[in-house]
Amino acid sequence: MSPYFAAEDLSMFGRDPWWLVVVKAVFCFAFLLLSVLFAIVWERKVVAWMQLRVGPNRHGPWGMLQSLADGIKLMLKEDLIVKRADKVVYILAPIIAAIPAFMAIAVIPFGPAGNEVSIFGQRTTMQLTDLPIAMLYILACASIGIYGIVLAGWSSGSTYPLLGGLRSCAQMISYEIAMGASFASVFLYSGSMSTSTIVEQQQDRWYILLLPVSFILYIVTMVGETNRAPFDMPESEGDLVGGFNTEYSSIKFAIFMLAEYANMITVSAVSTTLFLGGWRAPWPISTFWEGANHGWWPMLWFIAKVQLLLFLFIWLRGTLPRVRYDQLMKLGWKVLIPVSVTWLMLVATVRTLRNENYDFAQIALYVCGGVLVLLLLSFIADMFRNAGKEAQAPAEPADFDPMAGGFPVPPLPGQELPPVPRRRPHQERELIVSGGVDTVSDGSLDGKEASDG
Repeated sequence: MSPYFAAEDLSMFGRDPWWLVVVKAVFCFAFLLLSVLFAIVWERKVVAWMQLRVGPNRHGPWGMLQSLADGIKLMLKEDLIVKRADKVVYILAPIIAAIPAFMAIAVIPFGPAGNEVSIFGQRTTMQLTDLPIAMLYILACASIGIYGIVLAGWSSGSTYPLLGGLRSCAQMISYEIAMGASFASVFLYSGSMSTSTIVEQQQDRWYILLLPVSFILYIVTMVGETNRAPFDMPESEGDLVGGFNTEYSSIKFAIFMLAEYANMITVSAVSTTLFLGGWRAPWPISTFWEGANHGWWPMLWFIAKVQLLLFLFIWLRGTLPRVRYDQLMKLGWKVLIPVSVTWLMLVATVRTLRNENYDFAQIALYVCGGVLVLLLLSFIADMFRNAGKEAQAPAEPADFDPMAGGFPVPPLPGQELPPVPRRRPHQERELIVSGGVDTVSDGSLDGKEASDG
């Protein structure tokens, strides 16, 4: 087998009896559901620890059943439907938002494909199924989830949910482009889109070391894709009240929360599969323990890596403030997409040169030369651009009246506020004695009379 192109062997999938397929599907659903319940409590505990608070400590030991109590409370609350809502779409929207997150976990490997485990006496792999285009299937599921948020904002018949849904749609579409480009780098390096094959290709070295830029890009895009802080624009309370789910209550609101946290776990599982070696044991353990990647142990390493990425979500929420919407879109379109496309071209160039049997020194020389040429062209373009700006005469600032509309408004670009009158210097200020007359500024009294007074 060539070290640059993976040979996909998916013959071990599709041989399970129907009851075992049902058992594995139920396990995937239960894994996501229980992970959501744990993630909510863990987030509240970690943020409370960061802010020197106690956090949940009433329901269950150490407050671990707080999220279960919140779910029961939401289910028992009154379910309201606004009059102007499109009732069918209004009800289907949270379901459409939640289902894709549960569907994507079906192709995530919890263990090696060649290492079968026994479930009720039946030997099977620790993965529900796999596809030659499994990663495209995950991208398709992520794209379908956008419809649930957009339809929720539109079907409510209200202005603020509609704005929140549109914001979320634009945000998720913008960040999916950079996410797909970061996936493509992994495809080029592994030679496959199958999740189990991608993990197998990381036997010697994880892709976080080979493709660090792709990992960083995916970390940023997965935070924006899940609408989490600091990119939680659709739910910004200051200007949108509550976002696309403002008009939802009871179990429908709970399903939206379930979809958000399920998406967090799904993207963390995808990141683990693509960049962190999937189910493989970390480096120190795998070197001295041969059985670390056999049996049920791979599931432990996989869950530990997913929880580590969930902690990263929580850490960002407790650390960074919410960015402005223009900053969010500028980061997505002007930074992430150009960087991801440039990095993809660089990875493709390196893979092509390696396939042509060029050694590492030659590849490094060609790559560094190309980077230097790009930097030189960028520097020359900036010089001409700055020279053109200096040649232009400065335009006269437009007259601006901040009270023209009856209330103060800020100036537009190119306008300036009128100058604010300054106070007179301290020496020229009049000295007025409290409770008396001005004896210095008007000069009506001489110094002696002023002292006598």
